[in-house]
Amino acid sequence: MPRTTNQQKKLHVKKGDRVRIIAGNAKGQEGRVLRVYPARERVVIEGVNVRIRHTKPNQQHPQGARLEREMPIHVSNVQPLDGAGNPTRVGRRFDEAQGQWVRVATTTGDDLT
Repeated sequence: MPRTTNQQKKLHVKKGDRVRIIAGNAKGQEGRVLRVYPARERVVIEGVNVRIRHTKPNQQHPQGARLEREMPIHVSNVQPLDGAGNPTRVGRRFDEAQGQWVRVATTTGDDLT
């Protein structure tokens, strides 16, 4: 049955996941997911895709400033890491003990927390 009420995409990464960049200028770098934008299919990763952002003078920076910020990258360019630190795809299985679906690393079969 197709989704009719919630049009947001379900992504394979969540906030706090450790991921590796698999494509783009930052290929091979690793970091934690800081923010997820499901509607735009983008994620912000700690220490990756850092750009300089110019700000006008305000209360925090009376002279104005050049701030370094992590900018979003497309979610298709990242893969979560399993327990051994290798990139993996994400599967799902129903855990009867918890009574809910859990994310599973397809390489090892371990739960992704």
